[in-house]
Order: sequence, then structure tokens, then C-alpha cells
Amino acid sequence: TSLGRLAGAVEHSVCVFRGVPYAQAPVGALRFAPPQAMAPWSGVRDASRNGPIPPQPASRLRAAMGDFDEPQGEDCLTLTIATPAADGARRPVLLWLHGGAFWTGAGSLDWYSGVPMAHHNDMVVVGVNHRLGALGFMHLPGVSPPNLGLMDQCAALEWVAREIAAFGGDPDNITVAGQSAGGLSILAMLAMPQVRQHFRRCVIQSAPFGRTLRDMPQAERIALSVQKHLGITDAAQWRDASVHDIGQAQVKAARELAAFANTTPPFIPVIDHQWLGDETIAAATAGAADKDVMVGYTRHEMAAFFANDEAIQNATSAQVRAVFATKFGAAADEAVAEYQQRAGSDHAAQVLGCMLGDASFGTGVYQFAERLHATGRGAWVYRFDWTAPGNRFGACHCIELPFMFDTLTHWQAPMLEGADANEKSTVAATVRNTWAAFARHGDPNHTDLPHWPRHAAKGETLLINHPSSVHNDPAGRQRWKYWP
Repeated sequence: TSLGRLAGAVEHSVCVFRGVPYAQAPVGALRFAPPQAMAPWSGVRDASRNGPIPPQPASRLRAAMGDFDEPQGEDCLTLTIATPAADGARRPVLLWLHGGAFWTGAGSLDWYSGVPMAHHNDMVVVGVNHRLGALGFMHLPGVSPPNLGLMDQCAALEWVAREIAAFGGDPDNITVAGQSAGGLSILAMLAMPQVRQHFRRCVIQSAPFGRTLRDMPQAERIALSVQKHLGITDAAQWRDASVHDIGQAQVKAARELAAFANTTPPFIPVIDHQWLGDETIAAATAGAADKDVMVGYTRHEMAAFFANDEAIQNATSAQVRAVFATKFGAAADEAVAEYQQRAGSDHAAQVLGCMLGDASFGTGVYQFAERLHATGRGAWVYRFDWTAPGNRFGACHCIELPFMFDTLTHWQAPMLEGADANEKSTVAATVRNTWAAFARHGDPNHTDLPHWPRHAAKGETLLINHPSSVHNDPAGRQRWKYWP
């Protein structure tokens, strides 16, 4: 690289470089500073082992996804790069932004290994680690500017655009793909001209369109709550506070925000009028004018959040109606009836899950695709429908990830239990090839899929299953008037 030499390792015939720094360690005086460029190093830097993942609590979706246990630390601004060869071949590049509500996860997890895609699809896959939680997304004047974790992601993208040719990648053919928080990060990147120039395509997976950004006063109130739980009275004390204590304080602050049927996390990107403005989705739509876009969600998004939530599982009809009333006002009763029909049940968790899955994820996917169609650009829209037979999580949030990366062997996930191994492998190969085809050509179609057109007036959507099929308006947007 331009900074010095790296020595990676060969894994299943793929060259993998781990713990590759794209910025200085955000420690000491840099704890709450924007990412700073790495200084060159002499000699050969060992890139055969992962560095620490960002400090974080346990994932709130581990009941569905399973769990991981990796060393944590603030020196976490690193990349994991998988490539068939560090040569001059100029392969397509996929840069991955993980989910986890902006306070859990890591791009270096084996869940997101780029080895299968690099091996089978002759491309370069990059996973990004960035600051999370209070260390990455807190806004507190005099302590931390907002959106540090987003700045980290952008610094990683800029590093990849500058250096990836040395790893056999094509800097002119970079696709950013992200799920959940990572999908929302891509929408933010599309809204920023100085950032979107570095990528050509994007895959936006289960982005929380329905709960996008916080304003600065809201973000500051949450930060002050964390500060109160830390017992800090002087801004200078933040620099020396232990990572463990900050982690405990942010969990306590999150509990104070908890409310029935509310899954919005405490730390999300902030409208700061520097990086992000008030109309992020509109700006992202304009920013996608010269990009290839694939966007989608899963059929039962909220099952991952609600399956173990006793308050949701035991909710009364009055509680359900109250949630619907906040969304639909006087049309609440009609909306409840509509979603009982859609869910095929009157059970509170299923009806709420169906509606809130639309409110948080699905409706925004279609609105975004419809806006892109109106500009003449269009997007490919999918819904991931595959489920393990009889599995209570259904096609829940995150379920596409083991298939997209074809890393099923790395997942011990309850959401996959009960499925036939051969069927899972077949679906994984198809989904991996779909993402790879899009990254290579800007068109996800390939021989194992039915013809999949861009989303247009008919609401064309690929339903990913075994087998997959294309349907018009599977979400019923043209049938029901109350969603905008």
C-alpha cells in the first residue's frame, strides 16, 4: 500500500488481510476526534490476524442470530480484505457495512467473511470496523461531535478507493453494501457529494427508513443521560473514563428510552447540518441519480425483535390499537383489520410485527424505489422470503446475511434451525451470485434467477426463496390507501 507493506494469509485459496488500519487508533486525545490519517510504517506489518472489534454490549438480536465473543478495544478502525490475489486484475469490489443498531457488530466477524464470494465470484470483499455506540454516535457539545462512526465509515471508503488496486480491486467499480444500520449509513453516504463520488453502486438491505435520524437536541439529551450514569461532572473526565464504564452507562441510558413496541436504538446518525441535513432521503435520492441501486427487506423483519418480547407477545387489543392510532389516527381500526389480513392472524405480535415491519423497513424501500423510478433511474427491489420450516423467527431481520455471504457454516443461528442443509446451500449460492452479479455489472440478473426487472409502475419485486420468483406489488401498496 502507499503506507507500507502488509503480510496477510491464504485461507481456502483466498488472500485475506486482517486488522488493516485505515485510520489512527481513536484513543487518548483522539477518543472523540474525527478519524485521523494513518502514518506510514516501515517494514512489513502483520495482517494475518483480526484486531479488536469495537467496544459494544451484547446484541439485542442474539436470540435470532446467535452470538459472538471477540476481543474488544478502541483500537478498532480496521478493515478485513479478501481477494483472489493481490495483483493488477482490477476486480469488482464490495465494501460491507454491518448492522447492529450502530452499537453492536463488526465487519471482521466470520459471519461476514468475504472468502466464499472472493473464491467463487472473483471479486474483492472488504469488511469495515468503526466506532459504535456512545464512542461513535454520541453528540455532546464540548465532548463529542456527532456522527464519528459515520466519519469512520467514510474514511474507510476513501482508503479503499485509494488503496484497493494493490489488492487486485478496481477503484472505479466499488459497490457499498450494508444491512440495517449499514443500510442507513449508505443512504447517508448517498446524500453526501464528497463521499458518494467514491462508489459506483449500492445495495441497501433492511435500512430503517422509518426511523432515520435524530435531531441534535434529542441526541444531546441521550448523551447527558449517559454522562449522568457515568457520574461525570467535567467534560475533561470523558477522555479518561473506562470503556467498560461508558458501556454500562449507555446501556442504562438505553433502558430509560425503552417503550412498548419501540425498537429505535439510542445512538443513530444525527442531523448536524454539516454531514447530514433534514431531508436525507430526498438528498439520497438525488445522490443516486448516477448509481446502480439494489434495495430490499425481509418479509418478517420484526420477528427478530418481537419473538422474545413478552410485552409484545402478551399485548392486549387495546395496546395494539394504540400503536396503530399513532400511525394512522382515525383510520386505526381499518388499519388493524388490514394488518390482521396481511398477517393471517389476529395475534398481537404478528399484527404489530407486520405493520411495524412495513413502517420501519418495507414502506421506505418501496418509496425509495418509486422515487428512483420517477427520476428515470430505477432500482432493483427484493424481499427475502425464505424461512426455515416451522421456525418462529420466519424471514426475520438479518436472515439474508448467511446466504448473501455464503457463510452458513459460521452461523449458529436459531433463525436457521429446522432447514434442510442442501436447500440452504442452494439458496446461499443463488443469493451470493446475485449480489456478486450486481457488484460486477450493475445488474443482479444471472442464470439461476427468473428475469428480474427494475422496480417500475407495476411494483416489480424479486421474492427470494426456494425457488425465487418475481411478483408485482407483493406488499399491497396499490391495494391499500393509507401508506403514502
